[in-house]
Amino acid sequence: MNKSKFLVALILGFALSILTFSLPVSAKLYKWVDDNGVTHYGETIPPEYADKDRAELNQAGRIIKQEIILDPEERRAKEEADAKKREAEKAALEKRRHDRTLLSTYSNEKEIDLARSRSLQQLDAHINSIHSQLKMVGDNLTGLQNEADGYSKSKKPAPASLQEDLNETLTRKDKLQETLDKLEAEKALIDARYDADKTRYKELTGR
Repeated sequence: MNKSKFLVALILGFALSILTFSLPVSAKLYKWVDDNGVTHYGETIPPEYADKDRAELNQAGRIIKQEIILDPEERRAKEEADAKKREAEKAALEKRRHDRTLLSTYSNEKEIDLARSRSLQQLDAHINSIHSQLKMVGDNLTGLQNEADGYSKSKKPAPASLQEDLNETLTRKDKLQETLDKLEAEKALIDARYDADKTRYKELTGR
């Protein structure tokens, strides 16, 4: 440390000693640095330094609390990091709960397969019903299209009612297919969930 820095530190230390000894026991003492890098001490922080880092000191001049003021970008980064941390903690908590549920619900892997079958029983019945309806609609649509082709080949105009039937049948087929796609997707999700449960159960039980 050169002579000038030593003198500055000595003066600051002396001023701090006088200030702390002159304060009431209940008073707070703060330390902050201005824009020129000069350290200040006082019972209150000037408004122009409210957005600067500061430290609270005890009667002995030791730091008991330090507050770091973040700029907008740093604050945003901290908020994002805190949010990710909360999400990770939430996910870990949910995983522990799920593990406890698995162990308390099933005694072996066969019980998981039975639970899967029960969950899919009604869904499979609905899927089979949609397949049957699609076949009937498809047969009906084929008949209507053949009828329309007959009029076209004989160069006769098809009745308006025939075109209406074709449109209604096509609409019904599209709706049935949409319903079937949703049911198949739901079944795939259920299967995937039970597969994951079965894998996790093996990990937890060492089987």
